[in-house]
Amino acid sequence: MDKIEFTTTERQALHYWRFHHPHPRVQRKMEALYLKSQGLAHEDIWRLCAISKTTFYRYLHAYREGGIAQLQEVSFHRRQSPLVDYRASIEADLRQRPPASVAEAAARIAQLTGLERGPTQVRRFLKSLGMKPRKVGQIPAKADVTAQENFTKGQLEPRLAEAKSGQRIVFFMDAAHFVFAPFLGVVWCFERLFVKAPSGRQRVNVLAALNATTREIFTVQNLTYITSETVCELLRLLAGAHPGMLMTIVLDNARYQRCALVQSLAQTLGIELLFLPAYSPNLNLIERFWKFVKKQCLYSKYYADHLAFQQAIIECIAQAPDKHKEELASLLTLQFQSFKAVQVIGEESNVSLFPVVRQKQRKVSSKAA
Repeated sequence: MDKIEFTTTERQALHYWRFHHPHPRVQRKMEALYLKSQGLAHEDIWRLCAISKTTFYRYLHAYREGGIAQLQEVSFHRRQSPLVDYRASIEADLRQRPPASVAEAAARIAQLTGLERGPTQVRRFLKSLGMKPRKVGQIPAKADVTAQENFTKGQLEPRLAEAKSGQRIVFFMDAAHFVFAPFLGVVWCFERLFVKAPSGRQRVNVLAALNATTREIFTVQNLTYITSETVCELLRLLAGAHPGMLMTIVLDNARYQRCALVQSLAQTLGIELLFLPAYSPNLNLIERFWKFVKKQCLYSKYYADHLAFQQAIIECIAQAPDKHKEELASLLTLQFQSFKAVQVIGEESNVSLFPVVRQKQRKVSSKAA
């Protein structure tokens, strides 16, 4: 009754799948049948595979019925939560008013269905719905979605296409103001750690221009304020580094960048200033770079004095294009976030719809400050 003839092909298949099948239960079935094909006694097989006699004969029966294909089937009973019957209504309610905690979700589910469940069960059910705790993000309340879309398609993308083909140089320009104070980050540790907090309001101001295609960085730094003269200094630096090249600088509408002095000098130098729509940090590539700099040299770091703080920032910026070339290549892609149809927590109904479809890219940071 238990005699089974195995072909060479079947033995090879059993040998392969006992190691390579993705499900461990199937691997165990294949192991048992492979040992059977090698002539081992049944008692030795269920001992080596740590299975019962009944389980082993069930494997044999499945193999006789459907061969290796049936052994690869994974079918076992799992108790289903009663909450599944209310899945649609629970999901609709939680989409309308996202809970701040598992406890709140449990209370809302109990109120909606009459079923009281513990935190573990509720957490598992929320995950089955595709929910998970996510940090709330922020978007500029005054951002004009239509203006951003028109700017991206009508002005930004054509110039970036020319930059990729070598017909133009495109820089993204912005200033970051690094205050000499702790930048608190997340670290893996055995107990909560603290970083010393220096007093005062000393700062390092960096006005930088990032080449959209080569990721080359040009900077002007000071310890006072960024002014129109600072912007003019950077424009002269860029013009001197790329003489005779068609150049566009993408920048925001800060007063010291949009003033008559800056625009006049840019025209004299043959530089096109392409001003972003208002409240559009998501379209300025250099904003991602500022977030990268903070992560590399400021978060959870302590500097004994302002000079060490300043040097760390300047060195990080200067070394980044070479030292972190691969990471920047992934971070500074020429794909931009677009604000369209994203849920936002409202003031009255808890959630209201606001115009974001994100293109495939890394998360864009808010304005460095």
